[in-house]
Amino acid sequence: MQFLHDNTPSHDLTYDDVFMVPRRSGVASRYDVDLAAADGTGTTIPLVVANMTAVAGRRMAETMARRGGLAVLPQDIPLEIVEDVVTWVKGRHPVFETPITLEPHQTVSDAIALLPKRAHLAAVVVEDGKPVGIVTEADCLGVDRFSQVGDVMTTDMVTLNDDVDPRAAFDVLASTRHRLAPVVGTGGQLVGLLTRTGALRSTIYAPALDADGRLRVAAALGVNGDVGAKAERLAAMGVDTLVVDTAHGHQERMIDALRAVRSTGITVPVVAGNVVSAEGVHDLVEAGADILKVGVGPGAMCTTRMMTGVGRPQFSAVLECAAAAREHGKHVWADGGVRHPRDVALALAAGASQVMIGSWFAGTYESPGDLQRSADGRAYKESFGMASARAVANRTAADDAFERARKGLYEEGISSSRMFLDPDRPGVEDLLDEICSGVRSAATYAGAHDLAEFADRAVVGVQSAAGYAEGRPLPAGW
Repeated sequence: MQFLHDNTPSHDLTYDDVFMVPRRSGVASRYDVDLAAADGTGTTIPLVVANMTAVAGRRMAETMARRGGLAVLPQDIPLEIVEDVVTWVKGRHPVFETPITLEPHQTVSDAIALLPKRAHLAAVVVEDGKPVGIVTEADCLGVDRFSQVGDVMTTDMVTLNDDVDPRAAFDVLASTRHRLAPVVGTGGQLVGLLTRTGALRSTIYAPALDADGRLRVAAALGVNGDVGAKAERLAAMGVDTLVVDTAHGHQERMIDALRAVRSTGITVPVVAGNVVSAEGVHDLVEAGADILKVGVGPGAMCTTRMMTGVGRPQFSAVLECAAAAREHGKHVWADGGVRHPRDVALALAAGASQVMIGSWFAGTYESPGDLQRSADGRAYKESFGMASARAVANRTAADDAFERARKGLYEEGISSSRMFLDPDRPGVEDLLDEICSGVRSAATYAGAHDLAEFADRAVVGVQSAAGYAEGRPLPAGW
């Protein structure tokens, strides 16, 4: 990446401070752009779900991996549960979605509780493992909640065989005017579900798969306790990428933790952070990190900069850290501060191999929280920072009352925030479409066929607040 007119600014920059200049391009279509990351994680799109309790769960991990991304399971989850989630994700189909299932005798109340777990708001009704109907949110409106789903479901459905091609599946659904269909295997047993949009996406995205053809998943661990033993156990579970995570990554405990992880001989990529300087990158790479997580304070749930004055504008942090990592043949993930697809594109232009997203993905059907409604009827999920009082309380649940109270005196981050679902893009796949479309288009403007070429060819300029405002669309007239 280079600055316009080679005019390197004397001050640090956020994503809002910069813009990208179009260049002569031979890339004819955004679909000619390869978004696979070259950092060894095996992803086919450069997006990672942050290891936040309110964001990264099993449904999020499954959905992200199917579309080529990666979700990082939080470090606060007990290892037994992490193992269960990893096993579950690894057992999901790389193309077909895992459906919500109900039996005919279950109630409409059961259905209403489960339907928001999937963006398509539908469940498959099964008997003896075979689909007998579909129940949707619309079927449950105006119905007694104690009614059985067998009485309200629709039996007007099509089924798809488990060897169906995504293009053929789309054609079947389009021609029969069905939004989704159960996928069946031998003996008519339910093996998955495919929506019309899902079939279409399967022709655009490539899943992130391990060497055995299973969906990839990452997990985080902290810097305290027996880090080496925990890393070995996570690797034995089948975790594909380890993230050694603490708010202040450039510290002795992190260096000791990385050395402990490397002493185990595990071969999966190891991510460490967070850092914001070249010095931090050099020290953590020497200790054993393959990838550095960059960002202190830019996240929507983070109050670190307001509490401590510590941090750094994210674009400049990513730019410096990526350059330092390249000296070692390593990579960086840009963690936090993205609110629009343009921010993701600019982080990649600055040299990040991936962009980590938290709160933006919290407001989706796939995030772990329960769907709630505000007084005006808007759907939302609750999100909270991982250094907030709420997170600290969860993390210290096993401590005695005195230690919990003592640690509770100091916290940073928002403990409860409403992340409203976008009515037009309520699912994480909807957001992936929006983000990847923007990133692909940005690459075509730069004349880049892949992310490495994009980071090399990008020309970035510095703008005023008025320049940023000029680029924002107007939903109404003047």
